[in-house]
Amino acid sequence: MNMNEMKQPAIFVGHGDPMMALRHDSIAEELGRVGQRLKKHQPRAILAVSAHWFTRSTLVQSDPTPRQVNDMYGFPPELYAIKYRPRGSHELTERVLELLGDEVQVDDTWGIDHGVWTPLHHMLPKADIPVVELSVNGLEDAAYAYKVGQQLAALRDEGFVVLGSGNVVHNLREADWDNPKGTPQNVRFDDAILAAVTTREDEDVIAYEKLPDAGYAVPTPDHFLPLLTVLGASKGETAEVFNHVQNLGSISMTSYAFGL
Repeated sequence: MNMNEMKQPAIFVGHGDPMMALRHDSIAEELGRVGQRLKKHQPRAILAVSAHWFTRSTLVQSDPTPRQVNDMYGFPPELYAIKYRPRGSHELTERVLELLGDEVQVDDTWGIDHGVWTPLHHMLPKADIPVVELSVNGLEDAAYAYKVGQQLAALRDEGFVVLGSGNVVHNLREADWDNPKGTPQNVRFDDAILAAVTTREDEDVIAYEKLPDAGYAVPTPDHFLPLLTVLGASKGETAEVFNHVQNLGSISMTSYAFGL
């Protein structure tokens, strides 16, 4: 079976803090295993919806050699020394423009930010699969992010992976660097989302703000909305859960794969 015959996965990955790129713990190892399985699908390219490209419209990249964006500050030199430079994909950009129509515009002022290259550094260390980033539209809600995923679902039948990168729980104001686990609020919200995702109660995820601890878990929507796009692109499919852990008190690393 060649790449054009194999439906590609949709994956939401929790990327955590930037130092994740330098770790060799169980989370990093699991990312590596997921990446090895992904390679077997022989994807043409990856459309990456990044929490760190949070914009006032829906934007997509077209740069054939997108720059690496080190959008993190005050970390050790070893982190900035990591080089991750996948190619872009003209074919993927063109299909996104066709599928989203007037809702999307090309913008090459950004690049491959650490929300994307941190997990891909573990998943696909050779950077040998092209990557195109899609922004998170900060003027729209969860229902819109889900609809975008539905519109992009056809990409998976054409050899393209839909990847969302963020965190189900992401509250840096409450982060505790000495806490290797999660607070009770973190665990409650993370588990509520896990229950909804694994039973495909997508409407409950779209209406996440109604869940207990939502204000704590999602103080801003940037890291949560990529999950909605992945759910929209995988409607009705069974979720595989990986890296179901919480850390730094207020971060969840819980990740989901569909069709892997």
